[in-house]
Amino acid sequence: SCSCSIFSFPPLPPPRLFFLDPIVRPEPVYCIEFGTTMSQRTTLQRRKVKTKDEEDSVGDVDEKQDIFDEDDEGSKFGKLTLMEEVLLLGIKDKEGYTSFWNDCISSGLRGCMLIELALRGKIGLEDVGLKRRSVSSRKIVVLSKGERGTGDVLLDETLKHLRSTQPGETVQEWIELLSGETWNPLKLKYQLKNVRERVAKNLVEKGVLSTSKQNFLLFDMTTHPLNDDSAKKIVVKKVQDAVLSKWQNEANRMDKRTLALLYMAHASDVLERTFATLDDDTYELAMRRVRELLDLDPEMESQNPNANEALWAVVAAFLR
Repeated sequence: SCSCSIFSFPPLPPPRLFFLDPIVRPEPVYCIEFGTTMSQRTTLQRRKVKTKDEEDSVGDVDEKQDIFDEDDEGSKFGKLTLMEEVLLLGIKDKEGYTSFWNDCISSGLRGCMLIELALRGKIGLEDVGLKRRSVSSRKIVVLSKGERGTGDVLLDETLKHLRSTQPGETVQEWIELLSGETWNPLKLKYQLKNVRERVAKNLVEKGVLSTSKQNFLLFDMTTHPLNDDSAKKIVVKKVQDAVLSKWQNEANRMDKRTLALLYMAHASDVLERTFATLDDDTYELAMRRVRELLDLDPEMESQNPNANEALWAVVAAFLR
């Protein structure tokens, strides 16, 4: 018989744990701000980054805003564009519309748009190169600042047309295109429509004009009488002072925006209306100084230091 022996082993002792080093809890990490833990520091960093991003975004917004330099003399209506000032001079106070016999104000408002863009640094004239050329023959170019909008619908629409045209056109050609005075059917798309009405609506939004309907026997027409004549008085005073109390013997010493207002008011056939309240002697003095401005050579004036060449190119287009 075979005998099997059963071997029994004693029970194993419970496992013993050996620690080479004592367990040490990590101490909180402190940053430069005393008493601030790592988690708190991370939160602060995120807040600082967010704040910096917000500041940068605000800076970008401020940079994109188109702020043009104009002395509004504390007017509650805000700053008026050159187009709005010229239309305000030509519009009848109570009737709310311009003279039916005035066929100059349409092209004059287009010229105002080009000057307004030039004064804001949006457009300029192409480089003359080695050969000196007159400002009338040089084409309009959109500057780097012109890649951003102005916030004005009419000016932005004009900028869009100027950017989309390669090669560009001269000032005279652009005034004709924006007015729709072209024989080329492919360029009719550049015409700005209802400019007078759209500028008037801008003045309505600024509280200068109001809106009403007037019956002319056969048809009804939307009119824009003056809502408050204080804005128009400011513009009229600016024009009168420019040729009277604040007269400068040299055009390059005059404020560019006021100088442009004088020229474009004359081109739009609304300048003499601003002198209607003057006595005879003062009226003659004002008109004599206006004639001195009209006798200037735009080409020579554009070569003066700090002269705005695009402004004088528009003036040359209307003085032909």
